[in-house]
Amino acid sequence: MEEYLKTGTLFLSSLAEGAAGLVIAFAVLEAIVRSVVLFLPAQWRGSATHHLMEKEEVRLRLGRWLAVALEFLLAADILRTAVAPSWDEIGKLAAVATLRTVLNYFLQKEIDRARVRSAEPSQGG
Repeated sequence: MEEYLKTGTLFLSSLAEGAAGLVIAFAVLEAIVRSVVLFLPAQWRGSATHHLMEKEEVRLRLGRWLAVALEFLLAADILRTAVAPSWDEIGKLAAVATLRTVLNYFLQKEIDRARVRSAEPSQGG
C-alpha cells in the first residue's frame, strides 16, 4: 500500500511539473503575440491606451503567469519531498519557495505601482 502511495505522489508531482511547463509555454506565447501586436500602429490595434502602459501590461501578465508556474513547481517539490526527503530535494524546495516569494513580492509592488500610475491621469482630469 505504501508503495502505491509513493508512486501516486510521484505521478502527481510529475503532473504538477508538466502543468508548470504548459503554463510557461502558453504565457510566453501570449507575451510574444501581445508584443508583436504592439509593433502595429495604434489605429490598427484599436487601442486608446498609452503604448508604455500596454508594454507594462504584457510584462505584468507574463510575470503573473510565471508566478502561477512557480506555484506548480513548488507543489511538485513538496510532493517529491514528502515521498523521499533528501537534502537535495529539501534544497530545491527551499530555492523554489524563496524564488516564488521574492517574485510575488516584487510583482505585487509592480502591480501596485501600475495601479497608482493608471489612476493618476483620471484623478487629474
